[in-house]
Amino acid sequence: MKSGTHPDYHMITVQMTDGSTYQTRSTWGKEGDTMTLDIDPSAHPAWTGGNSRMLDTGGQVARFNKRFGGLSLGKK
Repeated sequence: MKSGTHPDYHMITVQMTDGSTYQTRSTWGKEGDTMTLDIDPSAHPAWTGGNSRMLDTGGQVARFNKRFGGLSLGKK
């Protein structure tokens, strides 16, 4: 094999969103660097089953009132 064609493969620390860390080998960064994750299997809906849902109820209610605010169902 040619020398100098492959990236440096070294140990780094990965920090999960809950603060836990683990050591792994990677080509990312330099030896001893810490990779801080924004999304990981303990927090992302793709890995947790997707049951959590972000609701924009304020925006939905405002949009509904804007479209149908003038309608009334009762007698005046």
